Amino acid sequence: KPACPRPKSRSMPDTLHLRPYTPDDLAACLQIWRDASEAGHPFLTAADLDADAAMVRDMYIPAAEMTLACDGARVVGFVALLGQFIGGLFVDPIHHRRGIGRRLLQAAAERHGPLTVEVYAANTRAMAFYENLGFHETSRRATDDQSRPLPVIWMEQPGATPQSA
Repeated sequence: KPACPRPKSRSMPDTLHLRPYTPDDLAACLQIWRDASEAGHPFLTAADLDADAAMVRDMYIPAAEMTLACDGARVVGFVALLGQFIGGLFVDPIHHRRGIGRRLLQAAAERHGPLTVEVYAANTRAMAFYENLGFHETSRRATDDQSRPLPVIWMEQPGATPQSA
């Protein structure tokens, strides 16, 4: 696929706004999920991502409360919440490091209070991002949700409802 030009400015776009997900946003959200997953999870194979895409489309997106970040009319990121748990935070890689993920999480915390998340241990950029927002590690497990031998870390913001055992 052709490379998209990087935005000239690394700051958040002036036209950025947040809005709720609608079913018409599915294709854009799946593309952002795939692009961001390829960038942030290079340890997952194309076959892993293909299998995960079906679960994201058929199970996770319908179950989540989703908020989208849009630059004008274009969806550039989203957060998917299951209560206080961040089921997913994905930003189009050409828009990384512009404050969009931070803004999505701030809006989510304003609505739901302190949040929790699971992060692949190998995704050190995501770990640092969440730590910069006040999350701290509370537990680890050796496999991901698909039983792949990929360690995941549970992180919480202070005051979050503790992980159930």
